[in-house]
Amino acid sequence: QVQLVESGGGSVQAGGSLRLSCAASGYIYSRYCMGWFRQAPGKEREGLAIINKDGTAVYTDSVKGRFTASRDNAKNTLYLQMNSLKPGDTAMYYCAAHSKWGGYCNDSPLTSLFDYWGQGTQVTVSS
Repeated sequence: QVQLVESGGGSVQAGGSLRLSCAASGYIYSRYCMGWFRQAPGKEREGLAIINKDGTAVYTDSVKGRFTASRDNAKNTLYLQMNSLKPGDTAMYYCAAHSKWGGYCNDSPLTSLFDYWGQGTQVTVSS
């Protein structure tokens, strides 16, 4: 059974940093495309970053240059380093996985592609 568990969320002031983690279990992690998403109240879930099995990542424009996604296939863990946080980054953050293309994401952050989701971790940024 695939399980994804996020951690590392919290409350920070604008300009601060947080590092999210996503621990994966129940499947061969290295064969899955992984992604980070977020959802703010009243808004649709937004794809932030997708990362291939080889560690190459693609980012949405809103976080490019501020957020960095990485993965440790040996530890079955996904990370999201978030710097220069803004109040607009306040949301529930989720990690997700799919294996449709053998660990590659094909540069597509569509939420509908992802089969497995964590429970989310809250990030709140105050001004």
